[in-house]
Amino acid sequence: MIRVEDVNIHLGEFTLRDINLAIDENEFFVLMGPTGAGKTVLLEAIAGLIPCKGGTIYIRDKNVTKMPPEKRGVSIVYQDYALFPHLTVRENIEYGLHFRKIDRGEARKRFNRMVEILDLGHLLTRLPINLSGGENQRVALARALMVNPRVLLLDEPLSALDPGFREEIRNRLKSLHKNSDVTFLMVTHDFADALSLADRAAVMNNGIIEQTGSMSDIFQRPNSTFVADFVGMKNVFAVEFHETKARINNLEIELGRKPENSHGYIAIRPEDIVLSRESLSSSMRNSFGGAVKRVIDQGLYYEIEIELKGSNFKSLITKRSLFELGISEGTEIIFSFKSTAIHYF
Repeated sequence: MIRVEDVNIHLGEFTLRDINLAIDENEFFVLMGPTGAGKTVLLEAIAGLIPCKGGTIYIRDKNVTKMPPEKRGVSIVYQDYALFPHLTVRENIEYGLHFRKIDRGEARKRFNRMVEILDLGHLLTRLPINLSGGENQRVALARALMVNPRVLLLDEPLSALDPGFREEIRNRLKSLHKNSDVTFLMVTHDFADALSLADRAAVMNNGIIEQTGSMSDIFQRPNSTFVADFVGMKNVFAVEFHETKARINNLEIELGRKPENSHGYIAIRPEDIVLSRESLSSSMRNSFGGAVKRVIDQGLYYEIEIELKGSNFKSLITKRSLFELGISEGTEIIFSFKSTAIHYF
């Protein structure tokens, strides 16, 4: 559906380098990465708002690299909504029809469908200034979809919303995608949004794509230290491999299988590290004793940092577990994890 082949873009000192990407028809695909990674630049290049220095962009097998934005069959929604402040909700939604030849009956059906799915019926006569952030975002989505695009581009559509509105718009996006044949491409720096919405994703960093794949692959099997950190692995260590063991300083960790290389990295998700005050009799092949270095309140969970032989391991536990285990800075604790919880690369 969307193919980006060897695309290079230069904007002042920032560049996108050799970008290759393939997105399937009717897929919900997410571009992830930190601020400044180049996600929005790539999105706007696909939309035709930024020229490519080199490479080719295809939409439905048509080379659109040199096409103007209005010829690409693409709609884009920004995080600041970009609604016309002097137009009502109805007028904003219908605005794009002035530039597209659409049968009146079909336009009416499409309008009614958008209003129903996005629950906008009671807002049609209001101006954007009188709407909440979530309501404005729903109107922006309706306006973008009203012209029946082949591709909907979403630039951080949830980042400016309060948590309650954020969950609402996530659910609306799921519903819109499920009930349409439109291909969704969303930019976000929030991994939770991607997990909730995406079929597949790509992680960008400093103008390049670090990894592309299913959400489970990126979440469980990152292929670089950057991706591992971005998806919340937290425990990432440079190691030497010997047979089925990984060595960090003077610590040996059992992998349960033999890596092909002699050097590399291991990564362990903090939620896969189990804390206890006594040794566990379980299938966990890695169990060590260390001292709690830091206790960090993360809202619903506490992050526990444990020091052992010069290495720091991080675990996540609930507030209840924190009190039951009597954990505080300096506490001696046993931490354990299965060999199957270890990803190496």
